[in-house]
Amino acid sequence: MTRTSPPRRVPSAWRQKLGIVLVMPDTSPRGEKVANDDGYDLGQGAGFYLNATQPPWATHYRMYDYLRDELPALVQSQFNVSDRCAISGHSMGGHGALIMALKNPGKYTSVSAFAPIVNPCSVPWGIKAFSSYLGEDKNAWLEWDSCALMYASNAQDAIPTLIDQGDNDQFLADQLQPAVLAEAARQKAWPMTLRIQPGYDHSYYFIASFIEDHLRFHAQYLLK
Repeated sequence: MTRTSPPRRVPSAWRQKLGIVLVMPDTSPRGEKVANDDGYDLGQGAGFYLNATQPPWATHYRMYDYLRDELPALVQSQFNVSDRCAISGHSMGGHGALIMALKNPGKYTSVSAFAPIVNPCSVPWGIKAFSSYLGEDKNAWLEWDSCALMYASNAQDAIPTLIDQGDNDQFLADQLQPAVLAEAARQKAWPMTLRIQPGYDHSYYFIASFIEDHLRFHAQYLLK
């Protein structure tokens, strides 16, 4: 969730070689009338890809609906593309990718993430965001937690999953905790590969180093 510009030309080059289309949505709704927060981890810096229920966020913060319904419909209406799709993301975006896949069985051929927030109900970033967007009822939070969703999933809903995590990531222990999701995947026999990458941190250079792997991973299922 740190704020630097991603190297978008890197995945662009690979999507041309693989014959796939990349759609890269924003993190949050934008605009002068959209509620915001001074912190980088709430508001227009971090919408958490959910449907907010609490004021002042509920008016505009419906990123889940946007990703599930509005954005795919727009892409389909404007471009000659297949309806087959996969999903990926980084950090909070990784959280978004995972919950989209888990909440919408059959919609995606595969899912991947770089350093995702996998258990937001239990880490500071998630607790802050969920308290603000969803209120204090922690049962309501579970609907947006990848670990809870995976434990509740059905065997027939499992799709190929790839997660890369740097072992030098400053947020690994306190905010990300991919081993928690790996254990859920093990118990549910979910086909997930977790790769710990030595020396990598949370930056976009981490993504640039492994984005080819992720695009090739998705392409093998998208292009079947």
